[in-house]
Amino acid sequence: MQLPQEALLLRVFIGENDRWRHRPLYEAIVLEARQRHLAGATVLRGPMGFGKSSRLRTAKILRLSMDLPLVIEIVDTEEKIQAFLPVLNEMMQGGLVTLEKVRVIEYRANAAGSAPEN
Repeated sequence: MQLPQEALLLRVFIGENDRWRHRPLYEAIVLEARQRHLAGATVLRGPMGFGKSSRLRTAKILRLSMDLPLVIEIVDTEEKIQAFLPVLNEMMQGGLVTLEKVRVIEYRANAAGSAPEN
């Protein structure tokens, strides 16, 4: 897949406990993005955060939270991201969604299929 130099970055901020049809929401979003042939998706887990409710979510030992903040990042063409937004809207009960224009420097798969060497 070839990405143009100018693309969109979709960021979805949710909680680890958020669900969609009895499965973790982050998993459902990534699988749906894959099924729709978006360029790729990454889920990032945050050790601490808060949202609109101001409820602090943290991984600290004294305040164990099983609902840590997650960020899902997806980069693709504007057309594909815009087409994905209504699907995402249906899946989400709460959270934050942002879009920003990004410049793609390089996008290619590792030919051997393994992690790049350091």
